[in-house]
Amino acid sequence: MTDRRFVGATAVLALLGVAITAYLGYAHYGDSQVVCPTSGCETVQRSSYAHLGAIPVALLGLVAYLTILAGVLLPPVYSRPIVLGIALAGSVFSTYLLAVQALEIRAFCTWCLASDVVITVIASLSGAALFAKVGAGNPKAR
Repeated sequence: MTDRRFVGATAVLALLGVAITAYLGYAHYGDSQVVCPTSGCETVQRSSYAHLGAIPVALLGLVAYLTILAGVLLPPVYSRPIVLGIALAGSVFSTYLLAVQALEIRAFCTWCLASDVVITVIASLSGAALFAKVGAGNPKAR
């Protein structure tokens, strides 16, 4: 994957993640209901798992996506490992939250699932882009 394609694809995905998490944050702070095709979104958003301490999980996601967006603007030698690290951490946390939705809350938030997919795709792209450069012996990617 070329640097230009990696940056473009990652930026579009990060913007999608920003939109999702900003909407969830807006609904949280605006104390309004989340538009959702099922009742699962409200159930998840009102659960105790929607916060990490006093911080809404949506806000953590927003910060992560904004950091990824800023990260892709850096030179590839820095951006690829930074974006990969943030996206992997986000994917692990998303997997935990998915398990919580399935096993504890017994409801699924469509918006949360969409964010899970976005962060996982960013992690996959970042891993492929980083390891393709390293594997090709490109000294600029190291």
